[in-house]
Amino acid sequence: MKISLIMALSLMMFTTSPAFAANETSTPQAAQSDESKVKISDVIPVLSIKGAIGPAISDYLTSEIALANQLNAPLIAIIIDTPGGLVSSLRDINKAILNSQVPIACLVHPAGARAASAGTYILYACHIAAMTQATTLGAATPVSIGGSPKSPQEKDDKTSSPSAMEKKILNDSIAYIRSLAQLRGRNEEWAELAVTEAATLTAQEALDKNVIDLISTSVNDLIEQIDGWPININQKESVLSLSSAHLKEINPDWRNEFIATITNPNIAYILMLIGVYGLILEFYSPGIGVAGVTGAIALVIAMYAFQMLPVNYAGLMLLLLGIGLMVAESMAPSFGVFGVGGVIAFALGSIFLIDTKNTDFQISLPVIAAVTFVSATFVIICLGYLWRARHNKVVSGQEAIIGAQAKVLEDFTDHGFVLFGGERWAAKSNFPMHKDQWARVDNVDNLTLILGQKTDNESELIPTHDDKNKETKNGSHST
Repeated sequence: MKISLIMALSLMMFTTSPAFAANETSTPQAAQSDESKVKISDVIPVLSIKGAIGPAISDYLTSEIALANQLNAPLIAIIIDTPGGLVSSLRDINKAILNSQVPIACLVHPAGARAASAGTYILYACHIAAMTQATTLGAATPVSIGGSPKSPQEKDDKTSSPSAMEKKILNDSIAYIRSLAQLRGRNEEWAELAVTEAATLTAQEALDKNVIDLISTSVNDLIEQIDGWPININQKESVLSLSSAHLKEINPDWRNEFIATITNPNIAYILMLIGVYGLILEFYSPGIGVAGVTGAIALVIAMYAFQMLPVNYAGLMLLLLGIGLMVAESMAPSFGVFGVGGVIAFALGSIFLIDTKNTDFQISLPVIAAVTFVSATFVIICLGYLWRARHNKVVSGQEAIIGAQAKVLEDFTDHGFVLFGGERWAAKSNFPMHKDQWARVDNVDNLTLILGQKTDNESELIPTHDDKNKETKNGSHST
């Protein structure tokens, strides 16, 4: 066990070492004559935003931007292709961009890509914004719990006016994107339309409306175009000098991939359930600790993931209440009251658990249905065991002794000894008993068996509950 632990720790240290990480995450973007001779300060890191923007992409971008600032890189290039994402992750990324001492150029690429919703805000925050032909940006309307905010034309309609919360979210988003437009000298009016009316633009339209700075076919083309470009960072004017720069693509490392996996709401949801049920199983039926350790690890990972996701705590409480009621049903049966209530609370809590309308960060309904079905099956099985237990013959206690057979060990007319259940018992009877005969136990007085009628052998047992039912049925048929 200790050797395995040491080997695992050694492997972890090796995989997290700088040399290993560099080999794993760095890929040349442009062919270079001799990469070993390239100065670190001449390397342009090329980052990518692919898919929905969430905690993993936020962690990846913010850490790489910070590293590029430490290395005094000449430029940071970000390739964007996203449908949008979480507001919290967007804000973290833009904070890193706005506070970067290294200029950042964003490119919506390749053809067919988009910088929708949160991607539009990031494009506005970058020092240089570019797009490839056949790409789009816009549709930056925030999505709230109550639905999409309404356009200004609809504000006079009392039947469809947005709620106070929607107004706050809408106005905050408008002010935010306008402030970015003012900072970078880009089109403020269209930026507001992108938020209020979900307006979109093609690359050429964006260039014509002063939303982006240029159109580029690739990252290499972008670098060539902006070489000598005037740039303003913290009110300081400078000119980009990129003639000796070398591109290097920086991919997410294993840590970012791990965060991306666990912050998938479906994965985090299942991990939480594994954790809760694992701990319950360990406390209910202690063993070697596998269930408890697995449950504890899964629960900690799930909690780490949920603190990065927009969790609705009312939904979380409903979910935990449902689990508690189902466990209570299995341990203290209530004939289905706790069980049914638990299943309903569990399903509702699962649906409301993630507080966002962004479908990329919602728990899949099929996953909720499958897990709820398994939980409901668990409750049904518990009720089935309860029903059978109520109709099974008693196998322990005084009730199990009465009606059973005991073997007489000696002749006696009042008090004597019998063999019952492989043990020697004191017995008394109003009938004369003979050795090796069998007698029925009519009652128990402390540790003394009260014997009734004699039987010829052990097979002449008194009718069981099932036998009585059969006799009743046969009797009813005979009449």
